[in-house]
Amino acid sequence: MRLLVSGLRGGFSAALVALSLAWPSMAADLNWTNGISVIGELKYPPGFKHFDYVNPTAPKGGDLRLTELATFDNLNPVINKGNIVLGIGLVYETLMKSSLDESFSSYGLIAESIAYPADFSSVSFKLNPNAKWADGQPVTVDDVLFSFEKAKEYDQSKLFYYQHVKAGKKTGDREVTFEFDLKGNRELPAIMGQLIVVPKHWWESTGPNGKKRDISATSLELPMGSGTYKIKSMKPGSSITYELRDDYWGKDLNVNIGYDNFRTINYTFFSDINVEFEAFRGGSSDYWSENEAKRWKTAYDFPAVRDGRIKKEELENDYRNSGVLVGFIPNLRREMFKDQRVREALNYAFDFEELNRTIFYMQYSRINSYYYGSELASSGLPQGKELEILNEVKDLIPADVFTEEYKNPVGGEPKKFRDNLRKAVALLKEAGYEIRGRDMVNVKTGKPLAFEIMLNTPVIERIALPYAQNLQKIGIKATVRSVDSSQFVERSRKRDFDVLYTGWAQSLNPGNEQAEYWGSKSAATDGTQNYAGISDPGIDKLIQRVIFSKDRDEHVAATKALDRVLLHHHYVVPSYTLRYARLAYWDKFDRPKPLPKYSSGFPSIWWAKQ
Repeated sequence: MRLLVSGLRGGFSAALVALSLAWPSMAADLNWTNGISVIGELKYPPGFKHFDYVNPTAPKGGDLRLTELATFDNLNPVINKGNIVLGIGLVYETLMKSSLDESFSSYGLIAESIAYPADFSSVSFKLNPNAKWADGQPVTVDDVLFSFEKAKEYDQSKLFYYQHVKAGKKTGDREVTFEFDLKGNRELPAIMGQLIVVPKHWWESTGPNGKKRDISATSLELPMGSGTYKIKSMKPGSSITYELRDDYWGKDLNVNIGYDNFRTINYTFFSDINVEFEAFRGGSSDYWSENEAKRWKTAYDFPAVRDGRIKKEELENDYRNSGVLVGFIPNLRREMFKDQRVREALNYAFDFEELNRTIFYMQYSRINSYYYGSELASSGLPQGKELEILNEVKDLIPADVFTEEYKNPVGGEPKKFRDNLRKAVALLKEAGYEIRGRDMVNVKTGKPLAFEIMLNTPVIERIALPYAQNLQKIGIKATVRSVDSSQFVERSRKRDFDVLYTGWAQSLNPGNEQAEYWGSKSAATDGTQNYAGISDPGIDKLIQRVIFSKDRDEHVAATKALDRVLLHHHYVVPSYTLRYARLAYWDKFDRPKPLPKYSSGFPSIWWAKQ
């Protein structure tokens, strides 16, 4: 399942063809329930009062001031264009709402109940009769179908996420059913519950400019949703303020009790992280999620921290339910990176241990898995069920998957680093390169091995620049370029880069999104998260094994097998991570105790001190 990340700093072809009008209602054949769990059983029974982790009497009020290192030019959540503004999920809602103390369980929100057959060949949702848009009109099945069709049409990543959803159909006054083109994919019903629902009547009507609204285009018109908040004010690219709706239809729903306690939430956008931090330090913003080891270690010795007006914490909650891979991603659409030996050589020039010692204050660990930090990460040599799965695709995957454990090169000392560079040169020689003068050149063409590393923030320059200098020591001309967030997003979508620094968050239940991340079909489609351009038949088969695993043990084994093969193809130069959040905030909030197992819950279930 695609991990939906909310919070701060660190989510085509023609529309679906409707089924025959003779398609009957599914209600008689299905058992309706209040939620769905992809892993294990639901914790909360029908009619539960509220989630255990919330404060049901949390006061409503207060103003929350947040910042973000970015900009925005789009308030339309349907399309994959522009920079969608942070917090737009406060305005819109999904069919189901996730629980923060379970692994991938969700409960009725716009949909009051869900039903699906034992073979997972379809899913039906019964809409809550009280669900209403901010203008008072009811949320209808037509809205749901419209939202789904337009998401598929105008967001290319949804082409893969929803690729097995054959059709949607109204099967009752408040009932919508989605039919799948395959059976046994237990994740698909839950995926459909994540659908963001937008108002069809609003999008098909005329805007303030006298023209019909265009859902295929970016928009800065203040939108209308069904969610807890509305947009109070907005300065394009600069700031946006969300205001709690007094007339919100779902304020008394069990899944909403204890949530959304701030009267207003304001985001101010910055282009310089140091200026952004000074805004927090000076009291102009309320909350800071730290992403720099040096600053966390050295920059908090000021009066507001010393006298307790600012609190500092390190919380693991947000990382308990996920894995991660971040690093330098070569674009295989570039001829020079199609050779696996070239990609592997790049890793030998990345000296993580030296960086960890000199600028990270030994706070980080090196990533060695596409699912790092979770039970899904491979290790050692394949055994048991994982080995059986790998043997099924033996002729399609690297032979060393069976004989060598993936390990990143280890540096940190002059001799070790020199040895690593020698190994890199040897790999490049095997791939047809040699050093001529000071340049690493292709023996056949005489063309130097040179490329640009694109970053979306100058913060990563302190990592990328030493890496580029290391590459230059073996004749590779690597330049580093930081671009603004708009350009980074656009160039990433259009594959206009040599090497990209980014990554993927992984849930504990990998599924259909894996086809978007590394499947052959997504490699040829702009806008997907297959940044590297991975197109490999062995990986395609392993993705299917992950998606159609029969039980949890097989799912874990299949994911580890996929992880192992991805690693041995050297598609990414893995960088580093931290498995806890470093938080600082002004002492003006309170929160539930204890926090939910899988989330810090900020700001959703925190509240302002009265």
